Amino acid sequence: MDAPALPFALPLIAILRGITPADVPAHVGALVEEGYDAIEIPTNSPDWAHSVRIAADAFGGRALIGAGTVLTTAEVDALLAAGGRLMVTPNTRPPVIRHAVERGLQVAAGVATASEAFDALDAGAQVLKLFPASVYGPAMVRALRSVLPPVPLFAVGGVTPDTLSGYLSAGCQGAGIGGELYKPGQPVERTREHARRFRQAYLDHAT
Repeated sequence: MDAPALPFALPLIAILRGITPADVPAHVGALVEEGYDAIEIPTNSPDWAHSVRIAADAFGGRALIGAGTVLTTAEVDALLAAGGRLMVTPNTRPPVIRHAVERGLQVAAGVATASEAFDALDAGAQVLKLFPASVYGPAMVRALRSVLPPVPLFAVGGVTPDTLSGYLSAGCQGAGIGGELYKPGQPVERTREHARRFRQAYLDHAT
């Protein structure tokens, strides 16, 4: 049985940790132009809710905009108020997951063990996020896949264009890409260049 379809076409979640509201239009715009349709702005970024609002207003019709590092139900509510539709967590906190799912958000929940994965699924998470993926490696993906139902599993944390294929071959549907994609203050053209490298790495694996 195949995993359920994702609500975005390119299974690479672009993580813009540290981005400021002023930089959102240019960088998110570049990512959308490069085919990215899932954008995450972590809550430990400056004025993150404002950034989500700017991105959602400008690009919400072309991409799933949301927040990452969501830890509390209050942050879920702030994300909703900002127009976000995607919630990504670094951990497995069932009350937060349930709160988000009940309010219609797409949830990618961070897990590091099979127990956490099943707890996240029981709470309603639609996507599982192995985090930090670079610590566990593709072998962990294969181990989780052997017991999990056909739910989308993403590798997040330390994934590079060169290592992406290993996670996909092991059973991941996609990845969240952060530090290798975007660092605060970098030029838009660098964001675009990194986005192209990741997208090409995904396409090379798919073909």
